[in-house]
Parts: sequence; C-alpha cells; structure tokens
Amino acid sequence: DHVVTVFGGWTSASRKAMLPVFQKFHNLLWYPVQFEGNECSPNIMYSGAQPNQQALPALTWAEQKGYKRYFLLGSDYVYPRTANLILRKHIIHDHLKVVGEQYVPLGGNDFSGVIAKIQQSKPDIIINTLNGSSNVAFFKQLQAAGISTDKLPVMSFSIAEPEAKAMGPSLLAGSYATWNYFMSLKNTLNAAFIKAYQAKYGKDTVVDDPMVHGYEDVYIWAAAAEKAKSFDPKKVRDAAVTLGFMDSPLGSVKFAQNQSMVQKAYIGKLQPDGQFKIVWSSPKAIQPQPYDPLTFPGKSCKLH
Repeated sequence: DHVVTVFGGWTSASRKAMLPVFQKFHNLLWYPVQFEGNECSPNIMYSGAQPNQQALPALTWAEQKGYKRYFLLGSDYVYPRTANLILRKHIIHDHLKVVGEQYVPLGGNDFSGVIAKIQQSKPDIIINTLNGSSNVAFFKQLQAAGISTDKLPVMSFSIAEPEAKAMGPSLLAGSYATWNYFMSLKNTLNAAFIKAYQAKYGKDTVVDDPMVHGYEDVYIWAAAAEKAKSFDPKKVRDAAVTLGFMDSPLGSVKFAQNQSMVQKAYIGKLQPDGQFKIVWSSPKAIQPQPYDPLTFPGKSCKLH
C-alpha cells in the first residue's frame, strides 16, 4: 500500500514476526518498547531500552543497595530469557549469586511452585520480567503467601503506570520498576504532554514509557523526513541518526548510529497513588549497546 513508515509493535515476539516483512519491502519500523537487544536491523529504529539502558542499570542500583542474592522470574519467551541471560552473566561476573531462575508460559497464572522456590532460596531481590496478566497473578499470590515487597523487593521491567492502575497500586506498592520515562518526571515538555493527553482522554488517564517513546518516534521521524526532504526509508533513517539531541517528555534524547536511542535510565518506587517516585537515575544519557560485550563478545552493530 506504499506506506512510508510504521510506528508500533508490542513484545519482542511481535517485532521478530514483523521484521521479515520490513526487510522484504525495504521499509522502516519504529519500535517503542524495551527489549532484549541481540538484534540490529537497518529496517528498525529501536527507541525502547536496550538491556544496558534498563536491566543493567537496575542491577547497578541493586548492587549499590547491597543485594547479593538474585531470583530471576520471567515469562517464557525471547525477551525475559535473553534479558536474564545477560543479567546472570553480570551477576556472576560481579561475584554475586543467582539463587533461582524460573519461567512461566506467557499469560500463565499458577505461581505456587515459583513462590515455594522463592521461599526456599531466600533471595535479597526478585528481578521480574513477567509480561501481561501474569503479573496480577504473581503479585496476588506473593501477597497471599505473606511475602511483602517491603521486605523482599521486586524489580519489574514490564510494569508501568497503566499496569499499576489496572492491578491496583495497593497490590504493588513498595515495588520497583526501571524505565527510561516515568510520568512523574519533572520537565516542561512532560507536563505539557500529560496535560494534553489528559485533556483528550480524561483527567484520570495515565501514560507510560512505551507510550511516550511511540509519541516521540513520530516527531523524530517527521524531523528526519524534513531533513532528508524525502519519505524514502533509507534516507529517513540516515537523517534520523544525524539529528542530534532533541528535547522531549523523556528529556533530551537522540538516535545513535546503531539506530537505538541515547537516553537516561530511571528507577521508580511505586507509591500508593499509583505513581512512581524516582529514587535513582543514571548520571547521564546512556549510549545504547545492542550486544552486551560480556554475553555476546565480539558482536557489534554498525549500520551507518
């Protein structure tokens, strides 16, 4: 249909299913969701976090807190397994311990066995890469087992403001999440974005990291198309990586030569009102690294 570009995708499984189509037609997908890295395509602009912009900053924070025993829990598909492979490599490299690693089917809701293993292994922190409705079942069953997230912290990579609102903040209060954006970020463009969004969709609506990445992708594509004076996907992607830093609700961001976004990482602690209080941020914007050198030595991404 001669579409000039596409914005979207959700989960790495969806992205990997779409990629052959974009390769066949030499088109360009703007993917706004955090993912596992280990992929580098000229047909995708990756604005969501690479592992070194989400998973590894979360590990840095946990190490700074003195946590030594880690339990890795995820849904059984490519993103959690690869993210946890990278985390495991770094945990062991840093002379810490993985005391458990468990996966449940995507959408699975029986965590009795997982919780029993958590109780037996006595981790200092749970790293949670569950996706979708499984999170509801996990946190409910964790609570029912008498495990408080105040005493055993849970760090999630796929729970943001909409999930907290849908699940009920009381179920998640005190747990943590790592993203490149929180609704509570203080900057002028974020305040204007939230105001405009709530004016259109209701004063009680919330926004999150992938939503804002998707929003910003459109503006960066427009700026790149204007610079290229063309809708041609190759010309647009070549222009996009030369735009330099742009102010956005995320803060100041840009695309690197590997077509991934340079951006800061934040850790938030969920409050009773459903918002995340930012408790840690990276000192500066993090250069994206599609291939973790500890996990995939010798692999690199050179597109331009």
